[in-house]
Amino acid sequence: MIAIFDSGYGGLTVLKPILELLPQYDYLYLGDNARAPYGSHSAETIYDFSEQAVRYLQNRGATLIIFACNTASASALRKIQQNYEKVLGVLVPVAEAAANAGNNIGLVGTKATIDSKAYEEKIHELNPKVKIHSQACPQLAPLIEKGKHHNSEALDILQKYLEPLKSANLDALILGCTHYPLMINHFKQIMGKEVRILNCGKIAAESLRKYLSIHPEIDSQLPKTASRKFLATGQPESMKKFIEKNFDIKLKMPEKISLI
Repeated sequence: MIAIFDSGYGGLTVLKPILELLPQYDYLYLGDNARAPYGSHSAETIYDFSEQAVRYLQNRGATLIIFACNTASASALRKIQQNYEKVLGVLVPVAEAAANAGNNIGLVGTKATIDSKAYEEKIHELNPKVKIHSQACPQLAPLIEKGKHHNSEALDILQKYLEPLKSANLDALILGCTHYPLMINHFKQIMGKEVRILNCGKIAAESLRKYLSIHPEIDSQLPKTASRKFLATGQPESMKKFIEKNFDIKLKMPEKISLI
């Protein structure tokens, strides 16, 4: 099966477009909502959390694991890939899209993602001419995880974070956290029509489709019964409520698990 791993609920913005594009596969979603968000943790802690998730998912029968979480992709994925096979992330395909989206690119993400410089390094490897304007948004993911992303506090915070980027004449803006697409209309409203918003979920879905098309030996190992299973390290009731409210996906109660 294909496993999607995220620090919490944000990875659903990656899972949903994958389900729409590739509905035939079996999927296992793991949200580490007991320890979300990852963005305020050290790189060492993020690696430990990520490795625990990878080991668990492989033990549950995952053939391919997608790191939906940008923080985990930026801070831990490279080292994870040195020790585990068939683990992919969102960062590289999004960086590839950004490298071809213009010479003035904005990036918003968690503090850990921004501090890692992983997006900058990959984009500059592909296109050295790109100027990147980065903005850490440490308060956004926690608010979204709590379901408070449409209240006035969240909008005021988003406006504050985006203010420096509005004057940078951006060609495109990377939403470098899976939680942020849940506020995509607010991002568009604040940044204006001239700024292209790069949505990790849709980019990751197309990247996975291409990956499977050029790796038939992996595709052939993947069950195609269209099953979906959800795992939570925190309250499964909270995950179920969040998913059904924000993604219009009806599901059974997620299974509560421990990664420790």
